[in-house]
Amino acid sequence: MKITFASPDDVAKLLAFREEAAAWLTRLGSDQWQRPYPADRLLATIESGSAFMVMDGDVTAATITLSPDVEEGLWTERELTEPSSFVTKLTVARTHAGQNLGGRLLDWAGDRAYRDGAKWLRLDAWTTNEVLQRYYLRQGFQHVRTVREGGAVNGGPRVSGWLAQRPTAPGDHGFEEDTV
Repeated sequence: MKITFASPDDVAKLLAFREEAAAWLTRLGSDQWQRPYPADRLLATIESGSAFMVMDGDVTAATITLSPDVEEGLWTERELTEPSSFVTKLTVARTHAGQNLGGRLLDWAGDRAYRDGAKWLRLDAWTTNEVLQRYYLRQGFQHVRTVREGGAVNGGPRVSGWLAQRPTAPGDHGFEEDTV
């Protein structure tokens, strides 16, 4: 499998990918990702070079956003002085579930962040999705705190404020990279 940058032409595909994940989460009883994500924000992320896609041949198997930028109101000023990269929008296609693709992507992100000079790989997860939180703990993340104050980037109250981090490190993720 190959990791590539997402392109502006991928906006509709990635929004549909997120809708597929939201439908799956609903079937599991979660309210995660029920509000549509703004296409203009996704396009800005793509244009900044922070959105990546995992391709299995011609099929999009997963996506991840890895950025030095952080959503306001989550991390303290002291924490923000530490070099960090932030993971968001990690999504694996249902056709590729159960293959540790998410774990490998987190290893890739930790490796890339390490090469970029970051000390921490950080994320914020859905506050009510305890299954997802346990998943991140199994992936070596440590819970920092849960932030409930503030608003969500796509409207409404903050819903993704379970903060976790793990040190960055070189990793053997097994992906071919086309991200130069």
